[in-house]
Amino acid sequence: MFSDRRRRRAARRIRPGDGHALKRFRWWQPLSRALFHLDLVGDDGRRERWSVDVRLWGDSDDGEVRARLYRDGVHAATSKVPAEFPVTGGTVQVDTSSYGLRRCHFVTPDGRERQLEPDPASAEGRRARLERDRPGLSRALGVVSWAVLVVALVIGAPQVVEQITQIPPVAEHVGTFTSPVHLPAGLNVALLIATLLASSERALRLRYHWLLDGGLFDGET
Repeated sequence: MFSDRRRRRAARRIRPGDGHALKRFRWWQPLSRALFHLDLVGDDGRRERWSVDVRLWGDSDDGEVRARLYRDGVHAATSKVPAEFPVTGGTVQVDTSSYGLRRCHFVTPDGRERQLEPDPASAEGRRARLERDRPGLSRALGVVSWAVLVVALVIGAPQVVEQITQIPPVAEHVGTFTSPVHLPAGLNVALLIATLLASSERALRLRYHWLLDGGLFDGET
């Protein structure tokens, strides 16, 4: 959930849309774009489709990651992430991690929330389809991803701490630390690759934990 401070900051970041049409998801965009949809009923009883489009690598002009909100395929608003857009009956909250989306949820004033539906052509949509069609395989992939990140944290963190404490100013003030685990370079590379894959798999399901998914290094607790 967004804190009150983050909510106020998100409100100041919103800029009105320019009315351009939402572009359909292309086959070459799964790694660089996330697209989610939300169907609501307006005050007049008509159905509305709200869409959130995020270019995960940032905009081409300045590299900033922004969320764009569309209503019935028409651009309604833009905000840097983390973003919170007012929509019919609540707000849509959007946030990213280093590996993709960590949040894209519709939240009502009484605190109820639900995740938006990923576009079927997107990587998130394909992962959601696997969860529907092959729930056993989906759960297994989820368990493996979680286990890889736990192993990476237990084995990799002490080695990182050791390297940091070898820096002279750090060693002078806090002393040095010797990791109880030292992996060969090849295994460290393999662990790094496995960690990237596991974190990316979790991001496709919008699963996020501050300790496992990099929030510790972003100053989150």
